[in-house]
Amino acid sequence: MQQVRACTLCTDHLPLDPRPVLQAHPSAPILIVGQAPGVAAHRSGIPFDDPSGDRLRHWLGVDRTTFYDPARFALIPMGFCYTGRGQGGDLPPRPECAETWRHRLLTCLGSLQMTIYLGRHAIDWHLRPPRARALATIVADWRQHWPHVLPLPHPSPRNTRWLREHPWVEAEIVPALQERIRALLSQSSGT
Repeated sequence: MQQVRACTLCTDHLPLDPRPVLQAHPSAPILIVGQAPGVAAHRSGIPFDDPSGDRLRHWLGVDRTTFYDPARFALIPMGFCYTGRGQGGDLPPRPECAETWRHRLLTCLGSLQMTIYLGRHAIDWHLRPPRARALATIVADWRQHWPHVLPLPHPSPRNTRWLREHPWVEAEIVPALQERIRALLSQSSGT
């Protein structure tokens, strides 16, 4: 983790100084793979320290204290630094992060029982669906990977319309996710 936090690989491509934002501990049973930190997370150094995080914690059914316990949740985005703004929101994660660090970090997480992929970049890199396959179709097939893997749309407020158009995410998937998270957290705490 210290090597990742000191990484400056993408310095020349970033709008702000590099500040890798992630959370991990070898005993974490749950891994959440996001895209890349937004400007708020970059400023605070805390993953999902923004409205996306509020929605994500709601989906998981956990409070901030539980979410930010690295022994419970590993939070490892596809890109570790804020990449800047583009036309439709933040720019995609820099590819150097995954190429350089992803496998090394994942091999350190020996207690994982569930991985949640948020958004197209995380889903594409890990699950490798056909390019033409729509996000809605990938997410609708969530049971094919359950209970160890769950593909979800990114919880960003920019996806509020998408979520309204696909109400089954919050009606079907979120309750199942909350139940699974409760079970995993109770196992990891020994209760």
